[in-house]
Amino acid sequence: MAEGRTRERMRIWFERAGDGFRLRDAATEELIRQEDPRIRVIKVAGVSYRLDALQDDAFAPGQRLALVPEPDNEHDPHAIGIWDGERRVQVGYVPAEIAHELDAGEWQAVSLWEFFEEGRRGGLRVLFAPRDAWIGLPRA
Repeated sequence: MAEGRTRERMRIWFERAGDGFRLRDAATEELIRQEDPRIRVIKVAGVSYRLDALQDDAFAPGQRLALVPEPDNEHDPHAIGIWDGERRVQVGYVPAEIAHELDAGEWQAVSLWEFFEEGRRGGLRVLFAPRDAWIGLPRA
């Protein structure tokens, strides 16, 4: 980046698509692919242990989520829990291989895509966008 220039704030629109959303760059209206280096899209780890929690509407696509570091986690001090936006219910974890290189404070999380098994939510993909990114969520 040239000296004296600042990084442009990322702006993301959520666009309804099937059981979730696809992403558009609000400035260019171009689709944002999951491989885009400015974001991360992850599959939540450990949901099979929290299937009842996963059914909570707080995890429906388009809902803001909380990333909660767990430095005292006995299995992994790099663990980052994924909770609903009000931190009432935990749905799982950031996969360990990603959590080890991630600073939870630098990212915001939004539920992006849900997967169903036998009529119940059985999996979840989450968008991680930079903390300062603007995210245009659809109206309820």
